[in-house]
Amino acid sequence: MSKRDGGGDLRRFYIVFAAVALVGIGAVGYAVASRALGGAASVPVSLEGIEDPGRLMEMAVPVVDGDPNAPVTIMVFGDYLCGFCATFSLRERPRLLAEYVETGKARLVYYDFVLNPEMGSFLAARAARCAGDQGRFWEFHDHLHRTHLTWGMESGKVGIFQRYAEEMGLDVGEFRSCLNSDRHAVEVSANRELAQALGIPGTPAILVGTGQGMSRRVRDFFFDTIKEAVEPLLAVQG
Repeated sequence: MSKRDGGGDLRRFYIVFAAVALVGIGAVGYAVASRALGGAASVPVSLEGIEDPGRLMEMAVPVVDGDPNAPVTIMVFGDYLCGFCATFSLRERPRLLAEYVETGKARLVYYDFVLNPEMGSFLAARAARCAGDQGRFWEFHDHLHRTHLTWGMESGKVGIFQRYAEEMGLDVGEFRSCLNSDRHAVEVSANRELAQALGIPGTPAILVGTGQGMSRRVRDFFFDTIKEAVEPLLAVQG
């Protein structure tokens, strides 16, 4: 798993997870960057007011897959240059979708945790969200993981991501306009701040809860391990 320095006080997670229930996942928030951005934003921006957990949750907009009223929430923190994140996304996540998300038992909530923005993962996170503006987030997300050993070693990543968009049949002009701007820079930056505030130690990190203020981080990213955490919650929900 990709690592970063960080603590592990999950009480902070319980507090912020409760804020998710109060604020509502998917709420759109705004922040003021500390500098004017020109061209494609490729590094995190400075955010105002994030010492307030509620404010941070407003800005840390995740990508949600599944019924918003599902009884269980599976939270994923990932980075596009993380090899284990690719394994989770391409091998384990499809099993979670089939077993829990598509059946309405759980929703999957994805947060970007950019560990090495200078290596291109921040730009990749923005690119996926630009594709998401056209309803193709998950397809682009998976393609980035499938090809991370290629684009991760190349310069000119803006051009590479634009080529991916073209190959997928996206509106390339709209995608280019999005990527060559600071659009989604606040969300991706706030996602990273949220992960750090929760003491997430690395990627991929999986947390399972009911959305009612209690959750726990599972020990690894494999389907069977996540299932062990989800099933007792479903049993309680009845």
